[in-house]
Amino acid sequence: MRVSAAALCVAAIVPAFAAAASIPAAAPVLARTQVEGTRIPLQKRASFLQADGAVDLASLVRHVGFITTKLNRGFAAFEKNTGAPHPLSLLVSTDENNTVWAGTLAIGTPAKEYSIDFDTGSADLFLPGKKCGDSCADRQRFDPAASSSARDLNKTFALTYGDGSQVKGQQWADVVASGGLKATTQTIGVAGNYSDGFTRGFDGLVGLGFQHISVYNATPFFQTLVNEKQTDSPVFGMKLADGNSELFLGGTNSKLYSGEPIYVPVREEGYWQVDLDALTVRGNTTAKKLTSIIDSGTTLILGDDDSVSAFYANIPGAKQLVNSPGMWSGTYFLILGDYTGTVAYGGGYAFSAWPISPASFSIGPVSAGSSDCIAGVASGGTSFWVVGDVFMQNVYTIFDAGQKRVGFANLA
Repeated sequence: MRVSAAALCVAAIVPAFAAAASIPAAAPVLARTQVEGTRIPLQKRASFLQADGAVDLASLVRHVGFITTKLNRGFAAFEKNTGAPHPLSLLVSTDENNTVWAGTLAIGTPAKEYSIDFDTGSADLFLPGKKCGDSCADRQRFDPAASSSARDLNKTFALTYGDGSQVKGQQWADVVASGGLKATTQTIGVAGNYSDGFTRGFDGLVGLGFQHISVYNATPFFQTLVNEKQTDSPVFGMKLADGNSELFLGGTNSKLYSGEPIYVPVREEGYWQVDLDALTVRGNTTAKKLTSIIDSGTTLILGDDDSVSAFYANIPGAKQLVNSPGMWSGTYFLILGDYTGTVAYGGGYAFSAWPISPASFSIGPVSAGSSDCIAGVASGGTSFWVVGDVFMQNVYTIFDAGQKRVGFANLA
């Protein structure tokens, strides 16, 4: 769907992202030799395109609002769990996701398989419970009473979303497995209701961020695998694409990338937060010294209003989307053209640039048959950047929880 939409828009823009060269350090867990781990095939479960090929703008606008709500929820959890405010929490002016990357996990005893949205921008796992009503229609429900290994933690949870709706229920501990990796004491939120806006096509969600942003203040799924010695590599890798997408737990899948990865240090252990050094388009640097969060749960690349406006000011014919709600005031049409932009990671270190394909940069035409496309870089009401799958679809991304860094590599 996204390829056909981009075909209408031709080469709207071809920006490139860059990351720092590796900071000199021993990195045995990221050696190209394959380590023992397990791969989870991922499928794209939703699109912002309507039946006529045009972008569903209302859904896209709501997606951006829910992203800021998700981040705010994580910031609040960070302060509650650590006793100090997250440094970025003061920069948010304002989740539910309309595009998800879903795979399968086996949960309970006997194990049942559930379709799961894997989200690096949160840290908790939740599923619809047996008593979840119409909002959980067409989803497989989890019944703790049917699992001999389930244990009631006697705690509740509530996750609030941008439309005012909530996911709330009880916390349980149970077995969560993928391939040969098994977390035997994983905290699971068993929901009595789901937000009405949740994308159909998946049952639950698992967060792959750090514990400091856990609303439950519980160990996230991947860290539980590491703690329980299910893998000797505290690393997972992601390839997000229209085909052959996967999450690899316990190392990386070296068949999916070429060359050596380039790493950027995590600055605050909560989100996968890394420094974004410069934003450049057509040879002009439009922003410097920014902060970014790498988030597989975000479709777009979201930045602050001024930097995004400066970015598009350097692209002839780019124009702001009219009648867009105030929560998303920095969204633009992008007419035909072939331009180059870069985002540089890594301060004074050498960097490599990865081009973003027109197919992933263009969300789709503003109306059926139009050559005006809604572009994948927008402002999201924050003073930091959230880098989602518009970028991640063009690289192999490595999340190293052991050395607290993020790696990027060329796709094979």
